[in-house]
Amino acid sequence: MSPSPDQTPGSGHGLDDLVPPDLPGADGQSARHEDGSRLVHAEASSRPLAPGQPSTPPEPQPRGAREHGHHPIDHDEAARRFIAATAHEKMHDERLWDLRQKRDRQMHAIPEWEELRELASAIKQHALANLPDYLEQFEARAKANGIEVHWAETGAQHNEIVHGLLADHGAKSLIKSKSMLTEETGLRDYLRGKGIEIIETDLGERIQQLDDEAPSHIVVPATHKLRSDVARLFAEKLGTDPGNRDANYLAKQQRQKTRPLILNADAGMTGANFAVAETGSFVVCTNEGNADLSANVPPLHIASIGVEKVIPRMADLGVFIRLLSRSALGSPITQYTSHFRGPRQGGRMHIVLVDNGRSARLGMEQFWTSLKCIRCGACMNTCPVYRRSGGLSYGATYSGPIGLILNPTFDRRKYSALPFASTLNGSCTNVCPVKINIHEQIFAWRKELAEEGEMAGGKRAMMKAAGALLSHPAMYRAATRSADSALRVLPHFMAGEFAGAGSQEGRDLPDAPPETFHSWYQRTHGKTGAE
Repeated sequence: MSPSPDQTPGSGHGLDDLVPPDLPGADGQSARHEDGSRLVHAEASSRPLAPGQPSTPPEPQPRGAREHGHHPIDHDEAARRFIAATAHEKMHDERLWDLRQKRDRQMHAIPEWEELRELASAIKQHALANLPDYLEQFEARAKANGIEVHWAETGAQHNEIVHGLLADHGAKSLIKSKSMLTEETGLRDYLRGKGIEIIETDLGERIQQLDDEAPSHIVVPATHKLRSDVARLFAEKLGTDPGNRDANYLAKQQRQKTRPLILNADAGMTGANFAVAETGSFVVCTNEGNADLSANVPPLHIASIGVEKVIPRMADLGVFIRLLSRSALGSPITQYTSHFRGPRQGGRMHIVLVDNGRSARLGMEQFWTSLKCIRCGACMNTCPVYRRSGGLSYGATYSGPIGLILNPTFDRRKYSALPFASTLNGSCTNVCPVKINIHEQIFAWRKELAEEGEMAGGKRAMMKAAGALLSHPAMYRAATRSADSALRVLPHFMAGEFAGAGSQEGRDLPDAPPETFHSWYQRTHGKTGAE
């Protein structure tokens, strides 16, 4: 993962516009193919700022959703602040849409893409339908390989088990590869309270750790940050040059500061992308090799694995490997696909299999297929709401469309507003590599939360009024005519408020059509049907 470039206005609409014009040689050959086209992954090739050149004052990074105890997260408020930071909002939108376009190019390059999706979905469905059997098989094979296996029913139990293992080995420092499960359980804060130092080895996660923020994306965790944000942070925490925004410089400085901590760590930790029941092994996919460092440098390796990560056979793995990186980053494969089957010579390996609400979710008729998720982030990259509101506006471990259906399973009240942060356009479902019906589940959560009384009062009153209006055709048509007439004459800001509180922010209302479909049909085909 590379820090995202600063955004500056340009005439086009692609990532070329995001390269700061005050970088000398920003259009140099180091960042381009021989034919002059810009390299697809060349954001990190920009050179340092030229001495003495003026630079636009950096825009402060907007922070995430504000938590107020157990009250519902206010995604709208946090999204408005992110949209108001125009440089961050435009960069975030451009960056993630670029990943979506790369994903599409990879999809069109594989004739059997849809067959792979169907197969991956079927494998996951079969594994989840027989989950107890495959978990027992995985445990037995892992133990036969010399791995010690532990079970955690809750996130708190997971954290206690990990702390117990570290205490048993006298470990005071832990290097950690990227893991959304450990974010979910709050492991970092828990161990910090126990006096154990944790060092994130993924660059994006390390940036977020230094800034005391949660990841904003499940694949590119610091993608909401401009280079100026990272330069400021590293200057404050690592003593780097605050005026140097070059990504190569920033990554190198972080590496130099972190590598001694890695080499001297007492224990290492990884998550897992897939756990293979047939072999008792697990696979971690990274682009930085940080999982290999975490697993092999210290004598102790702990792997935290959600129970839903198990797949039946090694032969199934190829299906998911072909889909994962293509869906996540638009690249054919991750740089490192690391297989772990047992402890290295002289070392110890422990696996903690974690439920933390997954078994309960498996019993939810409408929502169990969310357990198929392989954490690729494709739904986030395509979502127009996520791209423009930023991941931290969701105030939860999982953001974007997948977060809208996962988070209420952890806390219905706290995350009751999130399922409404969607246009229900279905793009998330269209790109999901395991064919989760995400937009249908978002709608189902809206219905369920409304029936349980977890909908905000204003929204509840609005929906009740809309229901009454839509159930009376004559009243609806009269209201439509009045609204169209009002939208044509009201000033812009008033028209937005007339259309609905908050709905005008960050977008413009389209011009009202000269007539409704119903009036057009009556005029062209004659009056039919009952009013």
